[in-house]
Amino acid sequence: MSLAFENGTSRAANFVRDSLARCERGLQKSAALGVEAVIRGELADVWDECSVAGWDGYNALPVTWDSLNLAEQFLRSLPLGSPLPSLGAEPDGHVTMEWGRRPRRRLSISFSPDGELHYAALTGPGRTCGSEPFLGEVPETIMRLMRQVA
Repeated sequence: MSLAFENGTSRAANFVRDSLARCERGLQKSAALGVEAVIRGELADVWDECSVAGWDGYNALPVTWDSLNLAEQFLRSLPLGSPLPSLGAEPDGHVTMEWGRRPRRRLSISFSPDGELHYAALTGPGRTCGSEPFLGEVPETIMRLMRQVA
């Protein structure tokens, strides 16, 4: 939460902070604005389908609990109203998320068990890729790319 009064210590500041937190939790549970349905649905499906070795019919590694947990933390840190991704898994055991429905407008993020977000994006004629640590908030680089492909 990046509110100007988050460091306040008065009873009023605490009341406002707690009220906003309750409201945000309620909005996150809504189908239109929240990520709870994605977490309970798609992310749970990825775990169910890809948590055993060879889940792809070949030699894929199982999705790791650390990668799944990082993906969940990332989803929960998205600002309200953010476009929600489609979820999947890679043969190396990483959970992946993808945004974008238009040709040449895509963002893909792979969630490494060591806390790294590896991303690749097509932004029209350009493309970019890189890695960012996940420190509890969606990195600005990734937020910018999400806006470009939405």
